[in-house]
Amino acid sequence: MTTQATTRRGSHGFSFVRIAIALQTLTIFLQAVSSGLLMTTAYGEVLHSVGARVMYGASMLYVLAAVLAWKPGGGSPRPVLHASGFLALASVQVAVGIAHIPAVHLPLGVLMFGLSVLALARR
Repeated sequence: MTTQATTRRGSHGFSFVRIAIALQTLTIFLQAVSSGLLMTTAYGEVLHSVGARVMYGASMLYVLAAVLAWKPGGGSPRPVLHASGFLALASVQVAVGIAHIPAVHLPLGVLMFGLSVLALARR
């Protein structure tokens, strides 16, 4: 009986982590789209700014999902480390974006998208 409850809880945690990573990946992709709009339209800056906040929130959700999936089951803390590392990258990304350093901001965005797709594929 306990094994079934743990398995069900674990599968929900797994699904929540996968959903959080998918949301993060989607928001990063939308940031790439809004960066193109930033360069070509008047409203692009607003979209990119709002998108940055949503992307950062999605990264925090990924950390929360990883902790919730890890803690009850007592599994490996590796997903929590990956999510925390990603949140650190997102923090750097926001900082260099605010500082208007495109030479770092753009490649870091591409790296983050690639890492997020990789994390999604691994789940």
